Amino acid sequence: MARAPLLQLTGISLTFGGDPVFEDLSLVVQPGDRVALVGRNGSGKSTLMKVMAGLVEADQGQVIAGPGVSVGYMEQEPDLSGFETLGDFAAQGLDPGEMYKVERAGEGLKFDPARPVATASGGERRRAALARLMASEPELMLLDEPTNHLDIEAIAWLENELKTTRTAYVIISHDRAFLRALTRATLWIDRGTVRRQETGFEGFEAWRDRLWEEEDMQRHKLDRKIKAEARWAVEGISARRKRNQGRVRALQDLRAERAAQINRQGSAAMALEAGPKSGRKVIEAENIGKSFDGKVILRDFSIKVQRGDRIALVGPNGVGKTTLLNMLIGREEPDEGSVALGTNLELALFDQARAQLDGDMSLWDSLTGDPEMRVSGKADQVLVRGQPKHVVGYLKEFLFDEAQARAPVRSLSGGEKARLLLAKIMARSSNLLVLDEPTNDLDVETLDLLQELLGTYDGTVLLVSHDRDFLDRVAATTIAMEGDGRATIYAGGWSDYLAQRGQDDFAESVTRPKAAPPKQKQTRAAKSGLSFTERHRLEALPEEIARLEAEIGKLEQLMADPDLFTREPMKFKKATQALTERQEKLAAAEEEWLTLEEKAET
Repeated sequence: MARAPLLQLTGISLTFGGDPVFEDLSLVVQPGDRVALVGRNGSGKSTLMKVMAGLVEADQGQVIAGPGVSVGYMEQEPDLSGFETLGDFAAQGLDPGEMYKVERAGEGLKFDPARPVATASGGERRRAALARLMASEPELMLLDEPTNHLDIEAIAWLENELKTTRTAYVIISHDRAFLRALTRATLWIDRGTVRRQETGFEGFEAWRDRLWEEEDMQRHKLDRKIKAEARWAVEGISARRKRNQGRVRALQDLRAERAAQINRQGSAAMALEAGPKSGRKVIEAENIGKSFDGKVILRDFSIKVQRGDRIALVGPNGVGKTTLLNMLIGREEPDEGSVALGTNLELALFDQARAQLDGDMSLWDSLTGDPEMRVSGKADQVLVRGQPKHVVGYLKEFLFDEAQARAPVRSLSGGEKARLLLAKIMARSSNLLVLDEPTNDLDVETLDLLQELLGTYDGTVLLVSHDRDFLDRVAATTIAMEGDGRATIYAGGWSDYLAQRGQDDFAESVTRPKAAPPKQKQTRAAKSGLSFTERHRLEALPEEIARLEAEIGKLEQLMADPDLFTREPMKFKKATQALTERQEKLAAAEEEWLTLEEKAET
């Protein structure tokens, strides 16, 4: 016997500001559905989800939930007013004996239920809203960007929870890896039309491109037909005979049909221009360390960053990724060790807090008020890579319309704020690009474009992200910050890091206790004449040597592909550089180990 739908939308029409968001939209969510809701920034995904949750009333149509069906909704900006702690908010509607559900979710999502709402960050509020939804166990979950502000460990926990639940859900997310792992159907919003495909996000992009190709072909045929009929109208009916009037009217109908078609939104006209070349050595950090309030953030970390490197920093929230990033670019001093910056550096920074944006300023003033973009004597122009441009024209290149130019920055969505910040960064040349969580809120098309730009950028990139797919596409080296001050360098992106660790699950790798060195080695080093630092180094070197050998083996395996050079010359070049660097490091580490061993024996 067929089960009743959980939720049914019929004939939904909705208009904002005179422009229709949806017209005559219908869709059904069935029990067990695992649906990705995708579309460009501003296409109406969050609005549709609010209609499904009953928070936005449509102008026309019906929203009908099945008998006794509870629908839970996690919004991007939850309202916690009236609650003292995050736990109070997350536990609303639960019986006192069910508080364990909130505590369990809090442990997996890594937020403290006792944290006062007044001092909680935006990310903590979102995690509390997600915990509240998970704990309430509705029949249908509506999740709007659930992975934003989660680290990879928490994303892995949430992914596992959603894989094993029997609850139906609809997810808005730009995290490709998350959507590929979880969804079995796709709802695609495109210019007010919602299409459904009964395959998960894995097949979405091929499906989208095929539909767009068919659309382009039909548009081309229509254009050719209009052109032919227009020629006939000019040349063939100089005397407007009555029998030809029907054909003239048909031509008018064709033109009306063409005019009514809505063109697809193009990609943002983003461009990255590298400034004058930096020196070959961009950053050299030697044995740096940092502590806060007695907690060790980083200890004895060294790295050489060369021009053209693509380096990603990964690890749990709060482990110190941004702190390490700031030390590497000279914005923060290490407690010990040293950082030397190379010559001729021109830095461009995308910060995760969007601190470079003032919410009370308009988009216009945000650009024209930037000293590096200001054009003397021209209040309506900005300097873009050395050339003046009208401010509205430049905003349009980043998919803002003219009406938004005078709107306050705080009115923008998360994706729009990210695009505005990219517009400010990309207006100037640079040769060291630092991106701290750039992928939050950007749609997949903009992420694709950003990835392509980074691939051709003739400069150095330092990147912090929890987007595993983006890390795999961009990073050539990964620094894994694993807690207790440990930071380890790996070749490649996220998947390469997991392979070298021998881990399938990052959460396991960062929570497993590290094995202590054998007692025999500790005793021998303690009895020797080595200093404390030398003893520590001698104990750490075998692990470092083993890691370097594993990385060299992986790089040699990659370069054994005879077609790599012709197929991906940039990847071949980076792999060659990485292999040379690691072979040099291995030789130095082995020599250091022999020296310390000899000293320990004497």
